[in-house]
Amino acid sequence: MMDIQQVKQRFGIIGNTRRLNRALDIAVQVAPTDISVLITGESGTGKETMPQIIHALSARKHGQYIAVNCGAIPEGTIDSELFGHEKGAFTGAHDSRKGYFEVANGGTIFLDEVAELPLQTQVRLLRVLETGEFLRVGSSKNIKTDVRIIAATNVNMEKAIARGTFREDLFYRLNSVPIFLPPLRDRKEDIHLLFRKFAVDFAEKYKMPAIRLNEESVQLIQNYNWPGNIRQLKNITEQLSVIEEERNITANIMRQYLPDIGKSNLPAVVSSSNEGGVTSDFSEREILYKILFEMRQDVSDLKSIVLELMQNRPNEDNLRTKNPNALKRLFDETAQFERKDESLIAPEYTSTEYDISKPTEAHFIDEHEEVEETLSLEETERGLIEKALKKHNNRRKWAAKELGISERTLYRKIKEYNLK
Repeated sequence: MMDIQQVKQRFGIIGNTRRLNRALDIAVQVAPTDISVLITGESGTGKETMPQIIHALSARKHGQYIAVNCGAIPEGTIDSELFGHEKGAFTGAHDSRKGYFEVANGGTIFLDEVAELPLQTQVRLLRVLETGEFLRVGSSKNIKTDVRIIAATNVNMEKAIARGTFREDLFYRLNSVPIFLPPLRDRKEDIHLLFRKFAVDFAEKYKMPAIRLNEESVQLIQNYNWPGNIRQLKNITEQLSVIEEERNITANIMRQYLPDIGKSNLPAVVSSSNEGGVTSDFSEREILYKILFEMRQDVSDLKSIVLELMQNRPNEDNLRTKNPNALKRLFDETAQFERKDESLIAPEYTSTEYDISKPTEAHFIDEHEEVEETLSLEETERGLIEKALKKHNNRRKWAAKELGISERTLYRKIKEYNLK
């Protein structure tokens, strides 16, 4: 049995990452058997190389090896391509024809993009895996075949099964031995090795000096996301080899060939998806509820601050450290709610107004008692602004800093409440 390094040399595989070595190790171990293999991984990770390794190291290496791209064959003709057809089976069937499973008898069939198979074809494929038999299109005679099936896909099979686009029983038949190929972004130490290999290959192909990367450009490609994986890296290396006259590639040159290099990968706040036939999106009502939940802690802190102010025992540390952004967020966000339809506000979060100028016993509760009263936000705002202005002798800059809001917001609130 060949070891991993010998396999890499024979098939031109570049890389030394642990996950890549693990995938190769599984391929070498499973090759002498006839068990079905399912290769998964993103597009461009080199999944088509694994079936070749398995076939070449198996007892079927002298048999036929056929690679079929299931996504490239029209749905109406894929059954005929895979299983053959009889003369007159459909319009245009002027002669009988053998399918791939009949031609590859004693060999290996690689079904690339197997998740693209129509459900009807999946039923036929399941029968081949279970009994080794199939029917030509338009025939009632069973045909035996001895073929090993290796499949590959870049689709999440669990989600495809949940959507009903792939049969669960077929998945388990194909997935007897799973092999996963990691994306290029998880093989950072291999990226420069692959680039150098491609650069030498294209230099020989186009009869020109090989391009080189400086240290900064090496760091750049190692930190890039590579959505197209090895295929994208090879394509960019070829472009650089042909287009750039300068053989020493700098980071500035490389950035011109890396799409969306400055694009943020942060998720959007508002998004919609239709995966699995289920649509989910944030409506205006849901966004308002979300903001209300975030304000609950702010309101709780403000209650404590206001009670201290009414008892003439202001605690400066609390004003600054309990929630320094509470007042600013409250002033800015509540102004938006006043313009919204009141029906959007959940009843359990509406406040009950009362006159804070006439304090009752409830205002002077013991420190160990729980505060249950609700306060009018408008009156609380007005009172806090007046106290802050008075404290700083009407200097708006310092009053705004004390309240944790901008001067523009403070000026707007002074006009709104007609304060002097």
